[in-house]
Amino acid sequence: MKTARLNHARRTALAAVLGGATLALLTGCMVGPDYQRPGDTMSTHYDTGAEQQLDHPRADGAPRVDFDATIDADWWMLFHSPRLDAVVKKAIDGNLDLDAASATIAQADEAIAAAGGALQPQVGFGAQAGRQRTGFGAGRATSNVYSVGPTVSFDLDLFGGTRRRIEETTAAADIQRHRFDAAYLTVTGDVVTQAIQLASARAQIDAVNDLLVTDRHNLALVQGAKTYGSATRGDIALAQSQLAQDETLLPPLAQQRDTAKHALSVLAGQGPADWVPPDFDLADFKLPSALPLSVPSELARQRPDILAAESQLHAASAAIGVATADLYPHLQLSGALTQASAGTGVGTLWGIVGALTGPIFDGGTLQANRRASVDAYQVSLANYRQTLLVSLGQVADVLQGIDHDAEEYAAQGRALDAAEASLQLSQEGFRAGDASVLAVLDAQRARQRALIGQIRARTAQYLDAVQLTVALGGRSDKAFLRRAGEATPTAP
Repeated sequence: MKTARLNHARRTALAAVLGGATLALLTGCMVGPDYQRPGDTMSTHYDTGAEQQLDHPRADGAPRVDFDATIDADWWMLFHSPRLDAVVKKAIDGNLDLDAASATIAQADEAIAAAGGALQPQVGFGAQAGRQRTGFGAGRATSNVYSVGPTVSFDLDLFGGTRRRIEETTAAADIQRHRFDAAYLTVTGDVVTQAIQLASARAQIDAVNDLLVTDRHNLALVQGAKTYGSATRGDIALAQSQLAQDETLLPPLAQQRDTAKHALSVLAGQGPADWVPPDFDLADFKLPSALPLSVPSELARQRPDILAAESQLHAASAAIGVATADLYPHLQLSGALTQASAGTGVGTLWGIVGALTGPIFDGGTLQANRRASVDAYQVSLANYRQTLLVSLGQVADVLQGIDHDAEEYAAQGRALDAAEASLQLSQEGFRAGDASVLAVLDAQRARQRALIGQIRARTAQYLDAVQLTVALGGRSDKAFLRRAGEATPTAP
């Protein structure tokens, strides 16, 4: 019978606490502003002139932009290089910055779970034991005492402070996800950039080595000509100077090559001595004929840094709700069920308590906290708008770069054609006896220099394509889930 009464009392206490909690959830409100996403950017173009220049096929072979195309998740496949694809995926799997960003997301998710626990009843357990003496004189008695039983408490969150705090924590977790996407975009962009730089350095080294062969042959001919009196010491000095000047081109290119190799190793999560990337050639890449270009209104929904700034704005909005809720009373229900004894008596004690607390005078602290949270929201809003403006400027810069680098490549192509025509004429004149071998060698040297210029111009075009894709966000959405193999990209 005693056990039945104990269980009934226990159920009664728990039901009262949980019933009150349910009533509070049904009737409670959430103070503070409900978050609204910022409106689309007022800009409808990045750079009108550049867009018009690149909106149609060009005779100089520059990539055009396509507003109707979308960026693929594996955007680097624009260059049609299986070797590049393999290295990028190796970097995605092994990059330590991405590992750190993944752990940060997991930490943020646990923070959401911890904050959400405050909406649940808090059940605890308490126990005490000891000895006590009661009475006086002959009526004194010493006995063992103990009490044991569960406790339950619940904050009814009448004004939504806890729910706003969960909203704020969730927005903070969203920031970390977008930062992962930004890190993913940076890693993939850096891999492609370094691979192109490596290929460019190797191509220029080959061209410089051919140029040095010509210089050395030229010097040998001049030295031989001096023996027969047909060349002067000044001619020899000039040939030596040309050779020495061209030899200075090799060390920077070798440094560019080695630096790119080391960077690729680090991006893949390996030491330079532990993994050596493949020797990329410019022939491994194909410049796309069209580059996807999203409109400015879509940019704000694609770039991870803009999305992170928006999530920061959301967190700041929720923080206003938290600070506002602190201005209002808090109602908490608590219950306890205790089995206690004193001497030979054993009994069951239970109680239900409702506690209402609220601020009356705090010296203006809570109001100041709320005003500060509103100010913090304004800071986040300005940062969001600035991030959006900077992104528009970056895309505009790259579009102009694509246009101007196409002009540079076309000019370098004309210079190479002219050098090759001059070389052909010199060779024909030499065979006919109208030109010296030195004239032929000079023409060969001019051709090699024009070839180096063309390699650099082509490299700039490849890098423009990378920079445009990265500036547009590179379809880095859900990169965290894709890296874990839990999601596939969807069309925007």
